[in-house]
Parts: sequence; structure tokens; C-alpha cells
Amino acid sequence: MRKLSALLGLPQHRFASIHVVGTNGKSSVTRMIAALLEGHGVPCGACVSPHAVRWSERVLLHGREIGEAEFARAVEKAAAAAAEAVNRGLEEGEAVTQFELATAAAFVALADARVEAAAIEAGLGGRLDATNTIPSKLTVLTSVGLDHTEWLGDSVERIAAEKLAVLRDHSTLVLGRVGPSVAELAERAAAERGAELIVAPQDPGPEVELRVPGHFQRRNFALARAAAEAFLGSLDPERVAAVAAEIEIPGRLERIGDDPPTYLDAAHNPDGARALAEALPEVARGQPVIAVLAILADKDAKAMIEALAPALKQTICTTLPSADGPRTGAGVAFSAHRRGFSAGELARVCADVGVAAEAEQDFGAAVARGQKLAAQTGGILLVAGSHYALTPARAALALCED
Repeated sequence: MRKLSALLGLPQHRFASIHVVGTNGKSSVTRMIAALLEGHGVPCGACVSPHAVRWSERVLLHGREIGEAEFARAVEKAAAAAAEAVNRGLEEGEAVTQFELATAAAFVALADARVEAAAIEAGLGGRLDATNTIPSKLTVLTSVGLDHTEWLGDSVERIAAEKLAVLRDHSTLVLGRVGPSVAELAERAAAERGAELIVAPQDPGPEVELRVPGHFQRRNFALARAAAEAFLGSLDPERVAAVAAEIEIPGRLERIGDDPPTYLDAAHNPDGARALAEALPEVARGQPVIAVLAILADKDAKAMIEALAPALKQTICTTLPSADGPRTGAGVAFSAHRRGFSAGELARVCADVGVAAEAEQDFGAAVARGQKLAAQTGGILLVAGSHYALTPARAALALCED
């Protein structure tokens, strides 16, 4: 990534950067920071991941997805640099990965747009992530949980260490809600690097009426507010309130249908499932929740379902459409090298933890069944369990409407 950046002229050095790392909440906090800075007159961009439909969704300029032509130019520049890196000779085992190329293109796009600042979401971990080539003046740690343990370690302390490794000397670390052991690691990392440590409050304040639902999003906004304040020195409460009233976060309790009320959520690990379960009563308002669940096989499905169980009336278990399997109107498939739990496997997990469940292997049929049950019970429909469920859900719901 450093070789690729050097060939591109270090575009990430042409704007001030805020690095957002953590297990859950990264995308929301990244978007919120960028919106708060933009709302205070700072031309701002953001880099988020993953995308739902288009790779260009990963680059935000002034709160909006980058234009097709601008993104194409950035990708062309990054691709040319990647080809040059290969021509000059890479070391054994080195390659320009898809994520590195996308990250480099994002840096180029942000620099070409002449933003003054950008919030950059880490993809995986931190220390070895492609985003860890930015000279960040501010690091935000949202949370730490057990996810991607095969890459990051099997304890929250090891995972936290990977994420805190992005902290720069004499910069600022803004800390979200973490446990005592991670807080201690953060204090130590800040002291070693001569960085200022700011512990964010858990609520953004009574004057903030957040457009997106869920107490977890209020925590995220409080963290984003603390980060933006650390970056700017002070914030205008009226502008903060205005940003809160307008902010939208795709795929986080996102309402995409009204008959029945239908929500999408990307919760894909136990902590995310707990946050979702905590927020569901706010949107359900006493109505039963019918959930369509699809989960990748490398996730802790039992812990996720246990966390969601108190908030659910009925579950339709299904599997994510894969690149080498039938799609049946389910939309974009997830990477062929990854496997989702089968519908039967998830249904057995539900039975083990006492959650009423049906198994429907076809994703589109599962969504249709969920819609029918939600309508019959006067409830709401929730599709959750994976980032890879969001786009197929939108496609399946569009087919149901037709």
C-alpha cells in the first residue's frame, strides 16, 4: 500500500485525516464525523466500507456518494499505479489486493476533490489495514469485540492492540464505549505516543434529536461529536442539532418499506446483534418483530441469535446467495470464497436457544415469507445478520412489490 501510495504522489497527505477504527459503529461514526465537519463549514469527505451495490458508495464527498465520472478517474489512476508497481517488481508474496486498490482510489478521489479533511474508516483491524497509511491527526476507537478473531486475535485485548496500533505520535485518541482492559490499553498507547486521550460521553446531549433510531446511534453520535470537537476545538450546538436531524445511515435500522414496516440492519456479530435488539423496541412500538436472518459461517451465530431472541416474535432462517449458487431474484451475491450458514443450520441454532424459526433456503422466498408473516401479525419485518444481506434484501423486496 505504501508503494502504491508513493506512485500516486501520496494523495492521503493532501487533506487532514481522522482514522476511525473499532469492531462496531465504524461506518456510522465515520459518516457522522464527516457530516459534523461539513456542517461547520469544513469541506469534508469520507471513506467507508463495505459498499452495498457500487464501489463508488465507499467514497463520500460533502455527504454524498462520489459521481461516476470522478470515481472512474480515481480508479484509473490507482489501477495505473498498481500496474506500475507490478512492473517495477514486488517482493515475493506481495500483491495489490482489491481492498488496497479501492482504498488508494478513495485517497485519490478525496485529494482530487480538494477536501480539507476526511474521515477514514478502517477495513479490518488497523495495524495492517490498507487505510493505515494516512497521517491521521485524530484516531477514533468506537468499540472492541470478538470479531475476525482468525486475523486479529482471540481476545479483546489483542484485537484492541491491533486497532490502537494506528495511533500517531502527538495526535489525539477519542475513545468510545470499551471495557476496563481496553480502556487501560488505550491509556497506555496514548501515553507511549504522547497523544491526548479523550473519553467520549455516552449520550450527545438532550438537545440532540437524532434522525436515525436506536440508543446505539446516540452513543455513536456522541462519539462523533467528541471527535469533531477535538478536531475543530469547539462546535456550534445549533449546527450539531441540525446535522443530527438530517443524518442518514444506510443499513443501520434503515426503514425501506411501509406495508409492512420493513427495516434492514447490517448487524453481523454478537455486539452488533445486542445493539440491534436494544434498539428494536423503539421502532417496533409493541408490534411483533418478524426477522429474516442470514449469517456468514465464520460468525458466532448462536451468540447473535441469543442476543436478538428477546426482541423477536418469529424468525425465517435463510442463507446468503453466493456467486456459485442460485440467486432467484436475490440480487448481488457475496464472495464465492465465503460461506453462509444454511437455512437448516440456523434454524437448529434457533431451536437450541428457544427462538421460533422456519427454514427457507432461498433468500428471496424467505423475504417474501417474512413479509407475509409481518402483514398477518400486524408486525414489522427485519432483515439482518450480514452486510451481504442488504443488497439481496432490497432486490427481493422490489420483486415482492412487483
